[in-house]
Amino acid sequence: MVISAPSGAGKTTICRELLKNHKNFRMSISATTRPKSKSERQGRDYFFLSNRDFETKIKKGWFVEWAKVYDHYYGTPIEQLEKKLAQKKVVLFDIDIQGSQSIKKSYPDAVTIFILPPSIPALKQRLRSRRRDSMVEIDKRLAHALKEIEMRTKYDYTVINKDLNLAVSQVESILEAESLKTSRNAANNFGMLIGG
Repeated sequence: MVISAPSGAGKTTICRELLKNHKNFRMSISATTRPKSKSERQGRDYFFLSNRDFETKIKKGWFVEWAKVYDHYYGTPIEQLEKKLAQKKVVLFDIDIQGSQSIKKSYPDAVTIFILPPSIPALKQRLRSRRRDSMVEIDKRLAHALKEIEMRTKYDYTVINKDLNLAVSQVESILEAESLKTSRNAANNFGMLIGG
């Protein structure tokens, strides 16, 4: 399941709630070249790589998808993804639009969900309240958000994150409906995974 959203719309928080609610869900851990924050751990939050290491891994085909976002590389290691899928886990992706399209191309059964903020002013307020970015960076993220929102029609579903509990419930409803599709049940018993 791929979840994308403009920065500040709440996709990471929604993913955390889904992981708490479902023991068979696993987060796809991306690799990145951005600096590690104090609270982040290598291999838990991201695989932190140098630009050189990342570019070498691109050439070696190490990623199922990768992109450069806000001057840093991000990518999904194929090996980690395949390992989780082999264990019959529901794998959550918290990635951008370009990454989502790459995942959908490689895994056509992937469910893609775009998370919208309730409004642009609400998104601006959320970005300000995080107190992580300068006003210049916030304006840059908002301009990028408007472009991302235009791409929401490329997703299977759209959820508006006005209320976190409702947004999580809607994502869970989407997954339940997807698990009941005849094509999924006939192909891979996906329906058996949602229950836990």
